[in-house]
Amino acid sequence: MARMQRLEVHGRTTVITGAASGMGAEVARELGRRGARLALVDRDADGLSALGAELTGTGHTTHVIDLTDDGAVSALATAIEASHPHVQALITCAGSSMLGDISQLTMAEMRWLMDVNLWGTVNITQALLPAMRREPAAHITHLVSIYGLAAPAGRIPYAMSKFAVRGFTESLRHELERSTVSVGAIYPAGVKTGIIGRGRYAAAIDPAVADRAAAAQAAMYHTEPADAAVRIVEATVRRKPRVMIGREARLVDVLTRVTPTRYWAPMRRPLREAIDTTTPIR
Repeated sequence: MARMQRLEVHGRTTVITGAASGMGAEVARELGRRGARLALVDRDADGLSALGAELTGTGHTTHVIDLTDDGAVSALATAIEASHPHVQALITCAGSSMLGDISQLTMAEMRWLMDVNLWGTVNITQALLPAMRREPAAHITHLVSIYGLAAPAGRIPYAMSKFAVRGFTESLRHELERSTVSVGAIYPAGVKTGIIGRGRYAAAIDPAVADRAAAAQAAMYHTEPADAAVRIVEATVRRKPRVMIGREARLVDVLTRVTPTRYWAPMRRPLREAIDTTTPIR
């Protein structure tokens, strides 16, 4: 098999969704240090503005948008192509979380998370793909999750959305295998981004109980966002199809291969407090 051509990021454009905070912002900073031109996408106008002012280099653009709005995404793709003649990479960091078990969640709550995590990812990918096909080499990096490898109790909407992003990523990789565009998935575990604190929880959950579960989940995060960003950027530059970030991701990857129907048994105990959205606060 021929070795895949590396991307040269200096002076060429990477589009980053979820760029206003967390891993998206750290990925932007890392690429900015490498001389990339950036199209930064997020719903958070203030966060994007602050990041844009911080970045060195020229040619960066910011785009405030809801990725679940089909018309807005189509217009976004046109605007990005007008400002960035060479879009060679897309890194999708946008996403949210949802706490609650099946008896607490509503269909509307679960659909909302699927719209954000899955359809937002599909939407921007489909919209930018024509521009990326025109490049001699391009790469799409989707952030999945450790919960796209293993589905824990208490995280049904999040696991559904991340397994779906994984499926989309792998199917798209196969569709594009004879093109100049490669596709990769990143499986982070325990990155200290604050996503669990900024995410939502089922309206049926006592807010204090939700806060307790979110804090227990956050206490399990060990990887610094800046360290994860270096791995994500390197995976994109090297056009890697599959990268694990964090010791837990590598362990879960092995566990789900060895025992695909019983991996929950060893995971249950360390996650017991993070998935408990029913025990009252005493």
